[in-house]
Amino acid sequence: MSVSSLPAQTARPSPPGKGATKSVQKGQLTKAAIVEAALGLATQIGLEGLSIGALAEVMRMSKSGVFAHFGSREELQISVVREYHARFEEEVFFPALQLPHGLPRLQAMFDNWMNRTSVEIDSGCIYISGAVEFDDRPGPVRDALADSVRTWLAAMYRAVVQAKEAGHLHQDADANQVAFEIHALILALHYEARFLKTPGSIARAQTGFASILARYGSSRNTAASALSPAGSSAPAPKKVSPKSSKPSSFKPA
Repeated sequence: MSVSSLPAQTARPSPPGKGATKSVQKGQLTKAAIVEAALGLATQIGLEGLSIGALAEVMRMSKSGVFAHFGSREELQISVVREYHARFEEEVFFPALQLPHGLPRLQAMFDNWMNRTSVEIDSGCIYISGAVEFDDRPGPVRDALADSVRTWLAAMYRAVVQAKEAGHLHQDADANQVAFEIHALILALHYEARFLKTPGSIARAQTGFASILARYGSSRNTAASALSPAGSSAPAPKKVSPKSSKPSSFKPA
């Protein structure tokens, strides 16, 4: 067989040089920094208030330089939603997985959520402000927001179901109703504390959660024993880096 009759081989691409690798890493760091700045702006002025021009000014970059990392204002907004979701997971969800199924985990999820909400009373919550901005505006940004919120609420619902399976909640308790009432507490807290500036709102939300456990708990003693005395029994939220190293799952073990 002659050489000319052999099948042609596809040439393997040469590995990128050090210069190319550094360029990619620099681009990734720049994009992360832009998302960080955009997230800070969005918590204050909302996702709709974000603009390529405003970010270029904050980052001291050209508009074209910022635009090159996202391609559109819409993609920038979606990147902010994803980053917010990743941080929410790290601070609220993943620490709760360290605790057993049942009321301990459900309590931890609520405590961590309360801790984050207490901070966001001053800075603002992307989930809540985004819902107001995009509730009647279909499109990719609304879809990204809604998917993130649904994912978190599904995790809360599963935690309630697991509490029923562990015998910590009445077997006839409606898991959807319990999860709904817990979510309602957080929404009421934001409205009362951030908008109306009502004193004692955080304590009222904590009392509301205790009331939910007392009503749906398999016994008052079981519900009371799961509550932390004056503060959170859950691990303190971690300070997270702009990029989460864990996959976005929200699936309790």
